[in-house]
Amino acid sequence: MDIHKLKQQLWKYFKISSFRPGQSEIIRDSLAGNDVLGVLPTGSGKSLCYQLPATLLGGVTIVVSPLISLMEDQVKQLKAVGFKSVVSLNSFMNPVEKKHVLQGLDQYQLIYLSPELLQQRSIIQWLQEMTVKLFVIDEAHCISQWGHEFRPDYLRLADVLNLLNHPPVMALSGTATPEVQDDIATSLNRQEIKKHIYPMDRDNITFSVKKVTGEQEKQDIIVSLLKRFRVPALIYFSSKRKTEEVAAFLSEHMSSHRIAFYHGDMDQMDRITIQQQFMNDQIDVICCTSAFGMGINKQNIRMVVHYHFPMQMASYIQEIGRAGRDGKSSISLLLYSPSDQAIPHSIIENELPKADDLPHIGRQLRQWEQLPTTEELLQTLGLNEIQWRFLHYQMEWHGLIKNNQMIYDQGYWDRALQHIGKLIGNRLEWKHEKLQEMLRWIQERHCLRRELYKGFQDSYKPPVYACCSNCDFSFKHWSPVQTSQYRPSLTWETKLKHIFFAEESYAKTERTN
Repeated sequence: MDIHKLKQQLWKYFKISSFRPGQSEIIRDSLAGNDVLGVLPTGSGKSLCYQLPATLLGGVTIVVSPLISLMEDQVKQLKAVGFKSVVSLNSFMNPVEKKHVLQGLDQYQLIYLSPELLQQRSIIQWLQEMTVKLFVIDEAHCISQWGHEFRPDYLRLADVLNLLNHPPVMALSGTATPEVQDDIATSLNRQEIKKHIYPMDRDNITFSVKKVTGEQEKQDIIVSLLKRFRVPALIYFSSKRKTEEVAAFLSEHMSSHRIAFYHGDMDQMDRITIQQQFMNDQIDVICCTSAFGMGINKQNIRMVVHYHFPMQMASYIQEIGRAGRDGKSSISLLLYSPSDQAIPHSIIENELPKADDLPHIGRQLRQWEQLPTTEELLQTLGLNEIQWRFLHYQMEWHGLIKNNQMIYDQGYWDRALQHIGKLIGNRLEWKHEKLQEMLRWIQERHCLRRELYKGFQDSYKPPVYACCSNCDFSFKHWSPVQTSQYRPSLTWETKLKHIFFAEESYAKTERTN
């Protein structure tokens, strides 16, 4: 389809008059039936790259997405613009609702699914009855064992593609080094995948790194900035507990601000509610872990603060990319204390099982003919859930586990566990190397912008506003558009309650007098 006709379709379905850089190239390749890998900067409209083809291809487009809240948000946005044949299949659905959707699955052109749900045989059987025209993998860096969001179920997507008769693939990400790009192509068995790689630098974001003495100084700085600049803000933490503690501290010291916390251990409904309130400008500041923000299309986030620094540059670029999607001046502030280094080191060491423990774990596993519940496994083996997910995938890949049954061959087990132990060592070495890159950037004395992007691309755009704290940026010269204090409109029920409370208060006063 030529670009003129494509623009007509863009206006017809989405009322958008022009494409952003990279979108039309990815879409045209996909419509031609090619496998495509697209790397576009965060906030540049990756979702349109598959939403428009879904309206034109016929059959069904499957989108694998890592977060339920992200899927639900995109379904809601599409229905709002009149695209009704879209649905999200996720574990949050009740059985009756899920059954209803599955029975009418052939009515939909666009189906969002989590990678975990695609491991269920019943779901695959439903999808095999359909004509899958395009298989989209959002946040495709999750495929790579070297990516910053490593998830084993993403590594199983090549098997899903085989079961669905090899539909064309569109893999999309906001950050992927050449190393990760190659890993994605290899994992999907799509070595001839057409790559559309675009610069990920954001010229409207100013970078600031502030060295501090400890927790109290961090909190004082945040309070001072938020009181001075009333703007939508995200504050990132590596600790779930800290998100709650600092949110409580900020709420106590800034009664005029609406502050919430968000992390992966919260109830799913609470997370969805907080996300929607933030999107609707009913919350000013969210203290969160990296679980928040993926796919959040809020245009006016002005400040992204890192209370704790990420473990690698790619994670940092993803998280700061949530700021300033409207192109206006926005700030990335990283607060660094030397004591913070202990946190990422601890996370890295606890992400995978210890290689020295593998023989003992192997002996424990061979006591079972069939794997017990996850809870029993974790307790018996002394592993956390992330460690077991990694180990379970590797043992399946090496043929030690098949359909939850243990395969017995002592010599084969020893060789496989030796290989897994070597992989663990390589991954730990790689993670520590990425952490050192992050630390070197934090302590950089020259231009932060130049050093941030040089591992990902050859050049970067000159900043539209101030560059960075090493290039003389100061908050004294920042004047963002500020949001007004939120005053919710009262429903008739709330108004009636206020009347009754007022009358009751008046009656009490009269009795007292």
